[in-house]
Formats: sequence, C-alpha cells, structure tokens
Amino acid sequence: MPPVHAAEDLSHFDLAISHFFTYFPSMKKTYLLLVFSWICSVSSAQQQLSDTEKKLLELVDKNYQETIALLEEVININSGSLNKEGVRKVGDVFAREFQKIGFETEWVDVPEEVNRAGHLVASRKGTQGKKIFIIGHLDTVFEKDMPFTPFTWLNDSTATGQGANDMKGGDVLALASLKALHQLGLLDDQTITVYFNGDEESSGDVGLSRKDFIARAKTHDIALAYETAQGFSTVTVARRGASGWTLKTSGKQSHSSDVFRENVGFGAIYEAARILDEFREELAGEQYLTFNPGQFIGGSDISFDEVSGKGEALGKTNIVAREAFVTGDLRFLGEAQKENARAKMKEIVANHLNQTEAEITFKDGLPSMEPSEGNYELAKILNQVSLEMGLGEVQTGDPGSRGAGDISFVAQYLDCLDGLGASGSGAHAPGETINMKQFPDLIKRNTILLYRLTR
Repeated sequence: MPPVHAAEDLSHFDLAISHFFTYFPSMKKTYLLLVFSWICSVSSAQQQLSDTEKKLLELVDKNYQETIALLEEVININSGSLNKEGVRKVGDVFAREFQKIGFETEWVDVPEEVNRAGHLVASRKGTQGKKIFIIGHLDTVFEKDMPFTPFTWLNDSTATGQGANDMKGGDVLALASLKALHQLGLLDDQTITVYFNGDEESSGDVGLSRKDFIARAKTHDIALAYETAQGFSTVTVARRGASGWTLKTSGKQSHSSDVFRENVGFGAIYEAARILDEFREELAGEQYLTFNPGQFIGGSDISFDEVSGKGEALGKTNIVAREAFVTGDLRFLGEAQKENARAKMKEIVANHLNQTEAEITFKDGLPSMEPSEGNYELAKILNQVSLEMGLGEVQTGDPGSRGAGDISFVAQYLDCLDGLGASGSGAHAPGETINMKQFPDLIKRNTILLYRLTR
C-alpha cells in the first residue's frame, strides 16, 4: 500500500487556504466559484454516461485493491525475454485470473529454434458485436542476471518495478476492464481474444513466433494494444516499423604508408566510413525515417557473434584495414518508405572507393502500423469516452514518437489502436515507474471503450 499522508496533506492545504483568505478576503468568492464550476463540469460529464457505464466504473473501484495486488504479483516475477521459466510463470498467473472471468486459456509454444517461452491466449467466443483482439506481452527487457527491482511505492502517486508500465501495467489494466464487464454479464456471447506474447522485447525469429498471432488476429474486427499510455491526452493510430541491416566492406591489406595510392586504395574502414556518411547526407531528415549504425568493427581480421552481439578486431595502426563490419537498424512508416530507403542505401554502397568492395544486406523485423481511416474512427470513439468522463480531449500521437510494437504485425488486417495501457516513465531502464494516480481512470476509460466497441 502507498504511504498514508493524504489526511495530513489535506489539513496543511486547508490551513494554507484559510490563511490566504485572511489576507485576501475578496478572493474567497472567486475561489468558491471556481471549485463549484469544476465540480459541476465533472458531474455534467459523468451524467452523459449510461447507467450501465456508471455501474462499470463502480466495479472498477470495488475491484481496485485486487487489481493492485495482481500488478504487484506479476511485477515481482522476473520475466526477461530470455527467462523462459519466468515468462511462463507470469503467463500462469494471468491464465488463473482470466479463467476466473470465464475465459478459456491455452499456452502457445513456439518452435524450438526460436528459443523463447511462447505465448498466452485467453478467449471467449460469441455471435454478438465486434470481435476484439487484445494485445499485450508478458516479457520485459530486464533479464534474470540483471539487478532486480520489485514493485515498490515511491509516493502516493508513483510506484516502480520491472515492466511496471512496459507493459505489465497494461496487461493488468486490460484484465481489470474485462473483469468489470464480466461481472455485469456484458461479455456473454461476445468474441474476445487476449493474446499476451512472451517475447515482444526480444522476438527471435518473428516469422515463426508471430505466425499463430497473425492467424488468430485475422478472424477479428478490431485490435487494441496496451503498450504504455502517454497520459490521457494521446493515443496511437500509427507506429514505425523496424528492420536491420548489415554492411561488410573489404580492402587491400598493405602498409599504411601506401594508403590512397592507386595500387593500394583506401582500405575497408575508409569505405565503410564513406558509406555511412553518405547515408547521413542523402537520407537524414526524411520524416519518420531513421537509420542507426549500432556497431562498427574494422581491422586486418575481425569476427562477430550474432547471438551475443560481441565483436572482435585485430589490427595495427600501420596496416591498411582489410575488413570492416557494421550493423544497424532502419525505422520507417510504411513499406514504401522502407523499400525506397533500402534502394538508396544499395546505390550508395555500390559506388566503391578505389581497391575496395562492399555489400549490404537487410533483415525484416517488425512492420509498421500505418495510419488508416478505421484507426482514426477508433480514436474518435475513445475521445468521446474521455470527454464524457471528464478526462479531456484525446489527440492522435506522432508515429515518430513510438517504437515498433506487436500490433504492427496485424495492422494491415484490422482497425487498430495502441497506447491504451498504463502511464509512467523510464521504460527499459532501472527505476521504471507507473503513474498510480492515473491508473484507475485509465482502467475506467478503457472499460467504457470496450463496452461501447462490443455493443
């Protein structure tokens, strides 16, 4: 539980207000009018909700302590993507909770060569309303050999813990909404599939690990993903995709005193440097496109382990480099932007310096989630819910502000919305937090959204 300071803080606030009015009595009327206006505006917004929707909000409040207990339980299990036992254990906890609210659950194993734990699927089948596909993930970036941070209250409104907002908070939020809907019988005869992947942060072979995920999603109408929310004011209708590239260059190994001469040339490192700088010159600045060299190895002899990411180089300052190797990523919005960038990169690579060779290869990763009319329509529905709840207007976010996500694998088949999870800060870093002040209202907003989408 959080520290209990609310009553003490309130008494200090009351005392401060009393002193303020002693010195500025004329402001008292203005203050009271502002407070009254705020109360009326919130009350008026809530009155736009139906009686059923108001009951759902009451249930979210009634269940809230159980919701927090579940959040603490799953955060306190290490589930780094490579910790297959931990990922499965978190999946078992969620399977237990989904079974309590009438969902059938199963564990989807992935091929052995993927070397990941697999995925949790919870489902209900019916004939009424839109078919909803809910997306989350069980894993975090914090592997078992890293320092562990348990669920810990930092103050009345903030808690910390591994995966608190990315995205165990989002998983718990989705479950809490479905629980309230179930308690009023509002999931009866509805088709809802919850798919919690076990390897979103480090997916291995996505062609194999996302095959079942994509196949099931195609049988639904709407996909909702619960990656970190950016407060109440923004929702995601588009995300950039991510792919990888590898550059290999070679040169004529010679004494350094002969570098630049016609019969020796520039060597592998100069060729790699030329290519990278031309990438920057020719492609940097295009909206939504980024390309980052993450590792550069060069010398007379080099080696690289793709699994560990460890590279080694042997060389001397008086030797013209024979080999160079660069790995990087490419971020894009839409297949056209990706393919155009790749074509330009290949063209740059082909224009070799004297006595050098180079080749670039590309590896697909996560596709992009392109903005669509259906996505914007979903955002409008969420915005209406938010306004009626008195939580303010919801804008569609900039695709460049979000990384790649699992929803992108199914975005070409369904209307999609992402960023519906818990809010917080510091994702992927020690001290990751979840905003516990916003958490209950985000659950409530999502509950009303799901209710309206399934009617």
